Amino acid sequence: MNARAALAVTFFPFHGGVHPQEHKTESSGTPIAAGPIPAKLVVPLHQSIGNMAKALVNVGDHVLKGQMIAAADGTVSAAVHAPTSGRVLSISPQRVPHPSGLLEHCITIESDGEDRWIDRNRFDWRTAESRAIRDYLRDMGVVGLGGAVFPSHLKIGGASDGLDTLVINAAECEPFITCDDLLMRERAVQIVEGIKILQALLQAREVLIGVEDNKPQAVDAMRAAIAGCEFKIDVVVVPTLYPSGGAKQLIKLLTNKEVPSGVRSTDLGVQCFNVATVYTIYRAIEHGEPVISRVVTLTGNVERPGNVDALIGTPIADLLAFAGNKPDSDSYIYGGPMMGFEIPGTDVGLSKAGNCIIAKSSGLFPPKPAEMPCIRCGKCADACPAELQPMDLYWFGKSKNFGKAQERNLFDCIECGACAYVCPSNIQLVDYFRFSKSEIWAAEKSKKAADQARERHEFRQFREEREKREKAERLAAKAAQKHDAAASSADPADAERAAKIKAAMERAAAKKVEAAAAQVAADPLTPLDPDANAVPVAEAVAAPAPEPVAPVSQLDPEKAERIREAMEKRAAEKAALEAMSPEEKAAREAEKKAKIEAAMAAAAAKKAAKAAEAAKAQGDQADGA
Repeated sequence: MNARAALAVTFFPFHGGVHPQEHKTESSGTPIAAGPIPAKLVVPLHQSIGNMAKALVNVGDHVLKGQMIAAADGTVSAAVHAPTSGRVLSISPQRVPHPSGLLEHCITIESDGEDRWIDRNRFDWRTAESRAIRDYLRDMGVVGLGGAVFPSHLKIGGASDGLDTLVINAAECEPFITCDDLLMRERAVQIVEGIKILQALLQAREVLIGVEDNKPQAVDAMRAAIAGCEFKIDVVVVPTLYPSGGAKQLIKLLTNKEVPSGVRSTDLGVQCFNVATVYTIYRAIEHGEPVISRVVTLTGNVERPGNVDALIGTPIADLLAFAGNKPDSDSYIYGGPMMGFEIPGTDVGLSKAGNCIIAKSSGLFPPKPAEMPCIRCGKCADACPAELQPMDLYWFGKSKNFGKAQERNLFDCIECGACAYVCPSNIQLVDYFRFSKSEIWAAEKSKKAADQARERHEFRQFREEREKREKAERLAAKAAQKHDAAASSADPADAERAAKIKAAMERAAAKKVEAAAAQVAADPLTPLDPDANAVPVAEAVAAPAPEPVAPVSQLDPEKAERIREAMEKRAAEKAALEAMSPEEKAAREAEKKAKIEAAMAAAAAKKAAKAAEAAKAQGDQADGA
């Protein structure tokens, strides 16, 4: 089927939707203008869903236009490139376009005014493997430019048997935004070349381009560009109804396939790409150009509304000055009025998600009425394109019953704002849904961190127990090895001599104990001489066994008990000493030596103190004399 048959293609309405004032004619009457090259660009490192890119440059480095300045970190990430040539001023946390106003890491580049490119080469995608193509698109920073900034390389590959339908999202349903409309009018041929690349990579059997009926010039340009295509491709004109640009809603409109909760569209044989994303894929592959700029709509309370091809990182203040910002503008919306948000300041740099900047004034955007209680009229449910029950999700979010909100498919909400638009009580329902989602994500993040901490603690305990067990096994094996070596090398004569020496030592010890006991009985006040009754080992071995003496039990019971305790203590110390390893014995000797030295030092200090006192006393006597 060619373009002339496109009129015969029907569409299939989705549930809900609203039709707010469009405000598109203000910015769609002039061609795309080249944006200014600012003196300073603030390039955020987190410009895609997933991980923040990792900086590759340092402060003071000179970079060229298109040079990779931050690499993708992991699978769900995308690279970031220098929008122009210049010098890196800083790599630091700065404000970015985000409703929280929090700081994120950015690379600030001072432009040198030369706008010099890196060397660019065409990528031969026809002979490259699928993995190489995905890596190339990741390294070129290609992400979804419809607002979701999902890394596009993750959507390349698909099923091995090909894709049923490739959907090109050109609906651009949100009010005020016209960047995709102007892109199709002026660059339709390059968009179609990008579609051809995607059709070949995904092996799509048909391609459907969905455009709302309020863009007749874009429809004509796209139909002219697809004329003569060798594969089935159609431009399908759909009614203007917000949010027809949602991926699930457009898939329903064009294919009549409803994507259930928790199911990917590729499981149904459908894949969806934004028209601006397709254009950047073409520029990356055929011209070697990374994503360093995008077409952004400048509209609202400005003197020259229109569309600008602006460099990523351009301060919003520079873009507003280019469009002629009026003095009575009080705030600025990043994105459309339905799904966008007010930026914290105009010093933030443009990101890849910035498809529109709206200058607000009280005339264009009157103050919102006060929020009233929910009357459960059900209008929000009628307008919800995801067929949810927003009033229930609102109550669950307000009461912080996030579990119930998840059960009611909170994460199927696309945050389109249709429910809040029709709410007669002026309840900002999407704010509650975003709050609930953020709380659930934070709780899951905390739980994940706690699980990781518990796993690390358990593994540490396991490791310590394993190390103790292994150490005990090594010591036991070493002791057994020593015992076996001693037993195998023992000579019978040596063993007999050792037994005699041991028996002699035991007899000498017994004699010494008895003598000491007798001395204590005779003269309790005289200190014992430990060596007075010692018997040489050689004499004890040669001498016959002594006559039996009175056993210790016949002495004074109290003294005998003290003697017995002393013997047992000495035997225990000896056994402990024999069981020690050489290292432990060395440590014991070192400790013993340290104690002796400490005692000697203390005695010397005491002696010196006494000498000093004596000298002082003599001096005092001399002075008195």
